[in-house]
Amino acid sequence: MNKLSGVGVALITPFNEDLSVDFDALTRLVEFNIENGTSYLVVLGTTAEAATLNEEEKDKVVKHVIKVNNGRLPLVLGIGGNNTAEVVKQINETDTSAFDAILSVSPYYNKPNQEGLYQHYKALASTGKNIIIYNVPSRTGQNIEASTTLRLAKEFPNLVMIKEAAANINQYFDILRQKPENFSLVSGDDEFALPVTLAGADGVISVIGQAYPKAFSQMIKLGQEGNAKEAYKIHNKMVDITRLIFAEGNPTGVKYVLAEMGIIKNYLRLPLVAASESLEQKIKAEMANI
Repeated sequence: MNKLSGVGVALITPFNEDLSVDFDALTRLVEFNIENGTSYLVVLGTTAEAATLNEEEKDKVVKHVIKVNNGRLPLVLGIGGNNTAEVVKQINETDTSAFDAILSVSPYYNKPNQEGLYQHYKALASTGKNIIIYNVPSRTGQNIEASTTLRLAKEFPNLVMIKEAAANINQYFDILRQKPENFSLVSGDDEFALPVTLAGADGVISVIGQAYPKAFSQMIKLGQEGNAKEAYKIHNKMVDITRLIFAEGNPTGVKYVLAEMGIIKNYLRLPLVAASESLEQKIKAEMANI
């Protein structure tokens, strides 16, 4: 899965003032990322506010990104949920011919144990599609332990990657140390992206990367080349903005940044709301620093 290496970006969904999808802004965002070094695009992830899009909107967003991208970058599609049978059905019924893999978040709210998580991804593997496991305990309420990830990676070759976003960096290192060769790990946490890449990861699926694709891609490229000193110069410049954009939830912060850049309008769907004035001021000041 080396095609999915470097910086993948978890695209936001831009909205108009009436909260309809802003397809012109989506075009600008995709073009901006293609022109500035992003390696691949992730469509309908958490950052896309996918939970608040209806099926028709999701379908239109997917078709629009495929059309604008026009085969230039690899694509990943988010399909996840906490009803295993329904997720399997969705994957089987979706035309994934334009996509290199499906990104599927671990089941949230139900809080399955490790065996339940294993059985969930085993069921997803039965679709025959390339699946990226997505572990994000801060959102799902449980952690896919390294031992479970490694068990899945060794047993199912089409579970090709994990997007790891546990707050425990040792977990990343445990997977990297023991994983099979054909299985890759990417950081699901922008702040961990560089250290994890230096340890042997295939980069990051990033939120901030879509606003600063050139800098973020350069940082990860330097990391993959083992040039830690130069890479950390970029990391240190980006770390404050990275923390700020997540301060009031995601994609609240990155939408403000992209709106300030003139790429999108700053609208979110409830239950998410726009950044507070104080956060806006902090982000604006940090953008000026960068």
